Amino acid sequence: MAFRDTRAYLLSFLALAFVAAATSTTAADMPKRKPGLWEIDTRMAGAPAMGPMQQCIDQNTDDLTQQQASKQKPDCSVMDIKPSGNRVTIHSVCKMEGSTATTDGVFEGAFDSNYKGTIKTKFNPPLHGTSESSITQDARWLGPCKAGQKPGDVIMPNMGSVNINEMMKDPKIQEMMKRQQ
Repeated sequence: MAFRDTRAYLLSFLALAFVAAATSTTAADMPKRKPGLWEIDTRMAGAPAMGPMQQCIDQNTDDLTQQQASKQKPDCSVMDIKPSGNRVTIHSVCKMEGSTATTDGVFEGAFDSNYKGTIKTKFNPPLHGTSESSITQDARWLGPCKAGQKPGDVIMPNMGSVNINEMMKDPKIQEMMKRQQ
């Protein structure tokens, strides 16, 4: 995959992550991950696998997605989040770009060491030609962040490192997030 395609995929993935966060969670609803270095393998049905990424987080970074998403004020008629022990189930129905997105997800695990998640979304009418999407995620804590890493650093396979905290300050990313409403 070319660098430009990889960057577009990363930006699309981040946008999808923010939309999912905006439509289904608040910072208080999701368990907190243990600060340090996490390996996260996210797979989207029908898309090429990129392999696991690594993310250095602290508590502020872990809340960043949800904090940014809450500013977007999604148009959701249903937002049902049910935490129970080491399991969180999510159901939401939201409008975005003229489509109704119905999302169901389950996250399970010990969020201080590992977790797995599945998110299935149906779009009616299809959004950008997509009628449904299915995402799975496996994450595990590797230990403290590596020397020289700072919270927000994400290392993508064959791509290098970006910092999500800095990326969220980019006006282009902020504009992309506004368009996702």
